[in-house]
Amino acid sequence: MSVSISEALRQASQQLDQAGVAEARREAGSLLSHVVGKDRTFLISHAEELLDSHQFESFENAIARRAAGEPAQYITGTQDFFGRAFRVTPDVLIPRPETELLVEAALQMMNANAVICDVGTGSGCIAITLLCECQDSRVVAVDVSEAALEVAQENARQLLVHEKIEFVVSDCFAALHQSEGRFDLIVSNPPYVAANQLPGLQREVRDHEPLVALSPGADGLTVIRRLLNDAPRFLSANGYLLMEIGFDQGETIKQIVDPNIWTLKEIRPDLQGIPRIVVLQKN
Repeated sequence: MSVSISEALRQASQQLDQAGVAEARREAGSLLSHVVGKDRTFLISHAEELLDSHQFESFENAIARRAAGEPAQYITGTQDFFGRAFRVTPDVLIPRPETELLVEAALQMMNANAVICDVGTGSGCIAITLLCECQDSRVVAVDVSEAALEVAQENARQLLVHEKIEFVVSDCFAALHQSEGRFDLIVSNPPYVAANQLPGLQREVRDHEPLVALSPGADGLTVIRRLLNDAPRFLSANGYLLMEIGFDQGETIKQIVDPNIWTLKEIRPDLQGIPRIVVLQKN
């Protein structure tokens, strides 16, 4: 069956729109760009060019997956973060713009040769970006998921920082040696969605992204509390702990931070003005 680019996009946009996918035309264009290996400008300038049977079949499959709620990033296998392409799979959380703010804050706190720990590294987007931006640093990246660490290791190799990063299967700091003051900076985008908020998430998130990276259960603060309690043993004097938090957790964080241990420097808002990035310094 021969179908032109424009007709394939028309049909796909209609299918995605009927499935309730927002910005259906844009999503269809992104998926077709991935399938044919060309950018959006090519699709526009070659609108009457015919897709071959393999391309059309691959595009139909991609559209069916997207219509069923699977995130486009898992279909294409990539997500941009801080200007770089990261491989993503259903084993890792899809990197989001809010987390770029965590990276920006970390870069401001880092020395040139900082030693960093990334807790819950997932795709490795935070750890790897920090190394790409500050190449004299070193990172220990931990995650409870072996599958996630395999993705992170692949990203580190692709972005040429694999020699400066150590990957450890660990539930927070459990598998790390108790070496006092090992890190200058600890960063984390922990699971923070409360269990009762999960049903209200977008289906793309709720049904497809890894639950272990989304929610620790209960009130969403379990891992955050562990970081607050355990991180001081691993931080150097005056070291920093930076965390991303949920949209409604800012005031609670202020209450549970122990002022005898931490100085709460700030809670930075995201682009919507929501308290999002916690910056703490060890006393």
